[in-house]
Amino acid sequence: MGKTTTDSMPKRKNPKYFKNTRMQQLFSELEIEVTKENTDKIDEVIHDMLSVDYPNSAAAWKMVRKKLDGEDPDGFKQRLKTALDMLDL
Repeated sequence: MGKTTTDSMPKRKNPKYFKNTRMQQLFSELEIEVTKENTDKIDEVIHDMLSVDYPNSAAAWKMVRKKLDGEDPDGFKQRLKTALDMLDL
């Protein structure tokens, strides 16, 4: 079996959902700076957290919205922040 990390995948442009105002506000709130260098890692963490196949950005964005509109948006934000902090961005 081959690797499934971003190391073995071709570099992509920023996922479209990263450009969404709501997503940009989320990154700002979590104090996460999205750069060309860390975009793939952030996207992969989001997909992993939400159990969405990478790189299905449409499904990931749908799940992010569901979490933000759900019963515990602050819990989701905290879990995302913790996961992204582990990347040492």
